[in-house]
Amino acid sequence: MTQAAPSYVILGATGGVGSALTRRLALSGARLVIAGRDEERLAGLAAETGAIPQRFDATELADVERCVNVAVERHGTVDGVVNCVGSLLLKPAHLTTMEDWNAVLATNLTSAFVTVRAAVRAMMGHGGAIVLVSSAAARVGLANHEAIAAAKAGVTGLVVAAAASYASHGIRVNCVAPGLVRTPLTARLTASAAGLKTSSAMHPLGRVGEPEEVASALAWLLDPAQSWLTGQTLGVDGGLATVRPRASA
Repeated sequence: MTQAAPSYVILGATGGVGSALTRRLALSGARLVIAGRDEERLAGLAAETGAIPQRFDATELADVERCVNVAVERHGTVDGVVNCVGSLLLKPAHLTTMEDWNAVLATNLTSAFVTVRAAVRAMMGHGGAIVLVSSAAARVGLANHEAIAAAKAGVTGLVVAAAASYASHGIRVNCVAPGLVRTPLTARLTASAAGLKTSSAMHPLGRVGEPEEVASALAWLLDPAQSWLTGQTLGVDGGLATVRPRASA
């Protein structure tokens, strides 16, 4: 009997990393439900990959539950859920408004929490994988990152707690923590030659990341071959959070 292809839900699929992950998983034969806010880009990505599109608000539990339920209804199960939703706010605390703060928390931390809540309910009987996205900014002090660093540090805390809560159900919970990745979200930092040079110099490997590199890590964490891996944060950051290169002679 042929084993069915895995069933995955990708939230935030129309972003740079989310679209790269969608294409990678589609090429592997996975059955996909993809969710995003931009209907035109969502429809185009669905047509390209054969995925089932869902327009949604990542901060609304009911919307996320609907996306997961569509995968269960159409595919019979859901084997993995990835949240690629995120934002970028570069302001010091004294210039960050409460509106800024609340928006950053909602987009990055609340969306991660409702992803976990919706996914575990669908996976409780058979197990599966949940993968979230944190940031190198949650692991190393970077100026003007207070709000986003706090939100992404919350994601890593959520990962270890949820991994402990649901390990007995065979549900693995992990995340990646990227450095600066060249996506539409970060274009104002990487579009100019000067900005790209400055951003690249921050990373010990001497360049910013590409969406496909983060997507590769997300796909790896989803893979059932990593069945003994949970509660982990994988730095995909060119060494930004952990490496200090030796000074040139």
